[in-house]
Amino acid sequence: MPRPIKATIHMGSLRHNLQSMRKLAGKRMLWAVVKADAYGHGLERAVRAFEEADGLAIIDIFDIERARRFGWKKRLLLLQGFFKPQDLPMIEANDAETVVHNEEGIRLLQQFAPFKNLKVHIKINSGMNRFGFRPEEEASVRATLSSIAGVTVMGITTHFANACPEWDYGGPVSVKEQMQNLGELARRQTGACFANSAATIWLPQVAGDAVRVGISLYGVSPEPAIASRTLNIKPAMTLSSEILAIQNIRPGESVGYCSRFTAQRPSRIGVVACGFADGYLRGMPQGSPVYVEGHMAPIVGNIAMDVMMVDLTDIPQAHVGSTVELWGEHIAVADLATRAGTIAAELLCAVAPRVPFCEDEN
Repeated sequence: MPRPIKATIHMGSLRHNLQSMRKLAGKRMLWAVVKADAYGHGLERAVRAFEEADGLAIIDIFDIERARRFGWKKRLLLLQGFFKPQDLPMIEANDAETVVHNEEGIRLLQQFAPFKNLKVHIKINSGMNRFGFRPEEEASVRATLSSIAGVTVMGITTHFANACPEWDYGGPVSVKEQMQNLGELARRQTGACFANSAATIWLPQVAGDAVRVGISLYGVSPEPAIASRTLNIKPAMTLSSEILAIQNIRPGESVGYCSRFTAQRPSRIGVVACGFADGYLRGMPQGSPVYVEGHMAPIVGNIAMDVMMVDLTDIPQAHVGSTVELWGEHIAVADLATRAGTIAAELLCAVAPRVPFCEDEN
């Protein structure tokens, strides 16, 4: 038998989350972001769960072929564009669309034209300062791209450096400031995709005719301080395991590597089959919860490669073989991420290949 740890993907939750975001998007086109193997949930599962999305937005050029092979018939968008000239035939062959974000991309298109019908989106830098042209360059970039034989400009897109529930949160590079940076482009109502998950949920001021929703599709609030359930989205992944052993220790005895935890009372310590080699963060703070037999139990000691220890002293019904939820319905992955000083997407994407995946319709 394999180790008892597993990641369960809830297909019904993915579908529910898509419908919730669809309502918020209104009449705008909805791109479902499935980069990083659908935030760790599996691209093939995302293709099935998000069949009612208008398009899929991805990063890896080979995911174009994978998505088509899995049966996706609708639009596909490469969010970071193409990387090498060899990518261009693959993009056309799979009827995909690509972002163009710099002059080098334009030069490659000019060099390898003509195309049959290569659809491109102009990336605009509104304040992230990673990819994209300045807003004032958009007209000339559009004219240049439109002059390339076989190239069709579909519109513009940007990516917010900060997207909070507040239009203007008082800090640097607010959404208000970023939209102001766009100038007249911010008023485009066709061929314009500005809103990510956060803007789709909270900021109706961000218009355009398309949205890109990512983390919310997987049941995670874009704002950790706001619970997912209040947004009508459900956790789509449960990471669970079992108790492998229980140690009864005396006051003054320590647990695990570096003896990070020392018991102050007679304690029952459960050994759980989940460690940093499974993708659980080694730096998860002491006291972070797991869910066992209807109760929260705190993690004690350092997370090891293959196991972690939890204090079961106040859960006498817990036993060897008890199921342990690491995150899911009872423990929000966003809450764990906040404890660890990171974001939920890092935890979801970090689940290791050795962890078996399964799915249900839940």
